[in-house]
Amino acid sequence: MTTLADPRYAGALRLDGKRALITGATKGIGADIARAFASAGADLVLSGRDETELSAARSALSEQFGTQIHTAAIDLAEADGPAELARRAADAFGGLDILVNNAGISHPQPVTATDPALFDATIAVNLRAPALLASAVAAAMVEAGTGGSIITVASAAALAPLPDHYAYCASKAGLVMATKVLARELGPYGIRANSVCPTVVLTEMGQRVWGEEAKAAPMLARIPLGRFAVPHEVSDAVVWLASDAASMVNGVDIPVDGGYTMG
Repeated sequence: MTTLADPRYAGALRLDGKRALITGATKGIGADIARAFASAGADLVLSGRDETELSAARSALSEQFGTQIHTAAIDLAEADGPAELARRAADAFGGLDILVNNAGISHPQPVTATDPALFDATIAVNLRAPALLASAVAAAMVEAGTGGSIITVASAAALAPLPDHYAYCASKAGLVMATKVLARELGPYGIRANSVCPTVVLTEMGQRVWGEEAKAAPMLARIPLGRFAVPHEVSDAVVWLASDAASMVNGVDIPVDGGYTMG
């Protein structure tokens, strides 16, 4: 049964008629973004690696919100994954208006114990894949001539160093700068590109990694608001950047971090 849209997503924050591709859409922040976009009226292409999880997400969101949803099970770490996903997503609705680059991984380890294979895997998923996907989606948007919005889910670790996150910080910082290049080059075509940079978000994985008080305490001490984020606080920022309410916002990286990156 179709349910009422979230009242937060009204007026200029509506995404009715917009076609959006969301990567990493079955878990954590990505799943919450997908729900927020569906509630705001967008038609969706959900991407992930597990077809079963994607099918379940499609069924749940379609039943709740009545929006059109397609799925694409693709491993973005594969060499041709980004180009294949861009093609399949555009084919699903005859074009795209929004790309949310959310998929990412992390393999924490000290700098002095850096595993080259894990370093390469992190760069491949967190930087290479979203950068090439954005390039391919942008090319289609330029050809269509209808503008668009590209949103990068980066991290506060892109803006401030985080111990034991050498590859992760490097990949996310690179992605933030890549997004600024998109904004610079694509702005004349009416395509906006922006990043959101969350602190620790209390998804299921976030709870697992940061649930221990002893581990969380030093990080919490650096956040003026004194708490970690919850998924909808990231999703709200992403919906805003995708919407007409942010029509003059381009090339920014927005910390969703309670003040962590102020220093």
